[in-house]
Amino acid sequence: MINLILSIVSSTIILTLFKAFGRLKVNTFQAIVVNYIVAASCGYIAYGVLNLEDAPWTKSWFMPALCLGILFIAIFNLMALTAQRLGLSVVSVATKMSVAIPILFGFLYYKEVATFPKLIGIGLALVALYLSSKKSGAQTSLALKDLALPLLVFLGSGVIDTSIKFLEEDRVGPTEVSQFSATIFAAAAISGILLLFYKRMQSQLSIAPRNIIAGIALGIPNYFSIYFLVQALRISYLDSATVFTMNNIAIVILATLTGILLFKERLSTSNWVGIALALVSIAIIAYFT
Repeated sequence: MINLILSIVSSTIILTLFKAFGRLKVNTFQAIVVNYIVAASCGYIAYGVLNLEDAPWTKSWFMPALCLGILFIAIFNLMALTAQRLGLSVVSVATKMSVAIPILFGFLYYKEVATFPKLIGIGLALVALYLSSKKSGAQTSLALKDLALPLLVFLGSGVIDTSIKFLEEDRVGPTEVSQFSATIFAAAAISGILLLFYKRMQSQLSIAPRNIIAGIALGIPNYFSIYFLVQALRISYLDSATVFTMNNIAIVILATLTGILLFKERLSTSNWVGIALALVSIAIIAYFT
């Protein structure tokens, strides 16, 4: 359970840093690229000395990990585009509601037991995620042509979580978690660097020191958020539906409380209802697990 808690704390730190980046005028994309370089470095350092016989490209999970890394960058850019066109609340809901995909995958592929109390808890959790993410005065209805971007964010985020669960279960060895996580981040870093070079060719691009510092601060918790999530998925008495639900719900609650304490954010009535439902869903899932 400590791994799940540490994953939640790490993810909350990431969200808090993103919030601070806006106020500190940090270039988010540049910080993201540096963050992936730092996260990959953390993973390879944690794994220890590598040799050719134990190199990442000799593993069965190597190519899927590369694809995941590229998907990380792609989804990040889709999230930014969705936020610009449709608002932060839309991308926030799409990202958080994507937890339904790995939950459904766990039930169908791994034949995880879907007891009635657990289904009630997961259902309440999904409603809680929506209500807690919805901002007052935000756009609540979307035209059909506007649904493509949030739908892609929803599917992409869900595929990432589902793929991590599948690879952790079927291909990643007990001692390979650091190397696996680092390889995903390395692929994301290389993809991000290539995009930076492309943007540099398109226009003048300068990297400010603050963006590098921000990326370093982001990279460390980002690495541990994935590392501890993979470890949490290996807890014998918790299935993936329970892990993903509790992880997402707890992050929302903790991030919301952090926003209130550090950034003086105000919550709408629906946000408070969402938090209350989140606590109820956690209690139901935890009690009947």
